[in-house]
Amino acid sequence: MVTLGFYKAQPTEYVIKYVRGKVVEEGIGLSFYYLEPSTQIVAIPINTADVPFVFNEVTRDFQTVALQGQCTYRIADPQKAASLLNFIKDTRTHKYATEDRERLAQQVTTVVQMQARVEINQMSLDAALGGAENLAHRLRSQAQDDAALLALGVEVLSVYIVALKPTPEVAKALEANYRETLLRRADEAIYARRAAAVEEERKIKENELNTDITLEQQRQQLIELQGDNEQREAEFHGKATELSAQYTARAAEMELAVYHTFEPRAILALAMKELGHNAERVGNLTITSEVMAALLNLDGVSAPAANGSVNGR
Repeated sequence: MVTLGFYKAQPTEYVIKYVRGKVVEEGIGLSFYYLEPSTQIVAIPINTADVPFVFNEVTRDFQTVALQGQCTYRIADPQKAASLLNFIKDTRTHKYATEDRERLAQQVTTVVQMQARVEINQMSLDAALGGAENLAHRLRSQAQDDAALLALGVEVLSVYIVALKPTPEVAKALEANYRETLLRRADEAIYARRAAAVEEERKIKENELNTDITLEQQRQQLIELQGDNEQREAEFHGKATELSAQYTARAAEMELAVYHTFEPRAILALAMKELGHNAERVGNLTITSEVMAALLNLDGVSAPAANGSVNGR
């Protein structure tokens, strides 16, 4: 009994139809009727596939790191893949007859792991922990040029590294070291702030001291100027007093020069006359006989010395 079947491929499948071992039709997303006893259907998935990976590697300084990420690939050349891998589907169940599809994903993961091992073995722990992005870029470039994957018609589209971590013990040590580094930086910042405060305080005190020095210098200049002015003023007053005394003595001398031509009796008479003008200021007046004789002497004899006392207020 001849069994007739119908196959409808997905848009992401490259289908090759074999009849009695010969290719009679191939293409993307084919639909056709077939006779089951004499027909074989090969369906190569050409959509992208994501393969997660997790593996441990050792760095150059013998530290174990855990690498976790994801690789995205697709079959770019279905004919190459079909020639090396078995993508035959069961004509009744339309399921793959072998596990070559899963083996392809494993092979891609293996290639990425081997390339990552070579890269990490050449890196120190610090470089590996800080260079995950660059490492992913290099792994993608190397996987795209891998001969084994090119022979299978596989194209690696991207490689992402989700996490790159050391062992828990090393992680704690690194955290402690980094924590101590942060604390030391904090202390250095505090010391720097204190030093800056001390420096600012020193500048303030220095400015205050400079201000005091300037004020004292100005005060000294003021005192010296005041002293010079007082000395000049004293010298001026001394000269003025001396000139005034000279003028006074000269005036007195000129005033008394008039009396040089008078007789003693006339001078005595003028003195008595002056006393008369100031009689209200005289309390007691005593005129001796000699004074009276001198005043009344008509012979021009010189008057004797007068003994008298004048009490006035």
